[in-house]
Amino acid sequence: MAFLDVNGRSVAYRLLGAEALPLVVLAHPLGMTQAVWDDLLPALLPRYRVLTWDLPGHGASAAWPESEGEITPASLASEALALADHAGASRFHFVGTSIGGVIGQQLLTSHPERLLSATLTNTGAVIGNPDLWNTRAGRVRQEGLAAMAGEIVPRWFAPALVEAQPALAEGWKVQMARTGGESYARLCEMLGRTDFTGKLAGHDVPVHLLGGSEDMATPPATLQTLAKECGEAPLDILADIAHVPSVECPDDFVQRLLGWLTADLGDVGEQGVPYATGLATRKQVLGEEHVARASAGATTLDAPFQQMITRLAWGELWSNNDLTRRERSMITTGILAALGREELELHLKTARRIGLSEAELRQVLMHVAIYGGVPAANHAFALAKKLGWGESLG
Repeated sequence: MAFLDVNGRSVAYRLLGAEALPLVVLAHPLGMTQAVWDDLLPALLPRYRVLTWDLPGHGASAAWPESEGEITPASLASEALALADHAGASRFHFVGTSIGGVIGQQLLTSHPERLLSATLTNTGAVIGNPDLWNTRAGRVRQEGLAAMAGEIVPRWFAPALVEAQPALAEGWKVQMARTGGESYARLCEMLGRTDFTGKLAGHDVPVHLLGGSEDMATPPATLQTLAKECGEAPLDILADIAHVPSVECPDDFVQRLLGWLTADLGDVGEQGVPYATGLATRKQVLGEEHVARASAGATTLDAPFQQMITRLAWGELWSNNDLTRRERSMITTGILAALGREELELHLKTARRIGLSEAELRQVLMHVAIYGGVPAANHAFALAKKLGWGESLG
């Protein structure tokens, strides 16, 4: 876990995965922490860089300063953008559950240009009503979250799951009791004021919605209304699931999510992958500076060639999700080393951006020695050492 100062307040976050991978930002529900995403990480990290964080007063993040006044969806979205900027991502996929989905709606409304896609689960354009949220805020200030956790936490999960795994609810009661009461109360008041009705159309960001049949906080009808507000965005309702699918059914959720994150590729058909997709992947893998230099150096002679490799190499190949970018880096490095091509230097640098280990690179080049020839491997080892791979044995 790391910490970032955002407007004078310490925010706890995790940034996992190589910088050359597309960024996925995950926002957790009210009263919980970024730990709700833990069971999704093994499936996400081979293909995505993942950023999670704790909301104000939750987990290890500092409480919302009393001097700052009310919390707004815009202030939480600003926090998410500051973290994405810190990760060096100009655009990213966003996934949010409950109040996390409210943050996603704010991003769709005010910063759609930053989003590659938005997955909103167990949320709504309006959640509950002001009286409900203001009453809860008042009770939190009077009774404390520890006293209220017993009635709130069981509502997060389907009754059958609570019965089968009683330790699950008990554990989250402990975590909720550690949450900052005033920050929680202000977030409740924010939800009572929030209404995105009529504000979620007019952008081209792919939106996917997910809910649970047993969710009492944001029932299917709330998600159906949100789908209409989002231009009839596709909606899945999971049977026998309540409010937190990343905890209740992580395997099912992450498989759906992986499909949605690549849905913009669609069926390539006769037209192939869009140029914009290839360009975005090329920038992520090689770095924006390199792509800018290549574009700036293009002339009437090779500009069509640059467009072709962007569409084919970076669109059709590197944007395809059948292999991870780590696997594609190893394949590409091995081929270039075996053939002795000058692009080997670029892809040795790329291998580090993607997160290949020294041991993995060594094995790639040793394969080259056996199957492509010792001289080719010797040249590749020498170039890799020149670029800083390896440590002295002396």
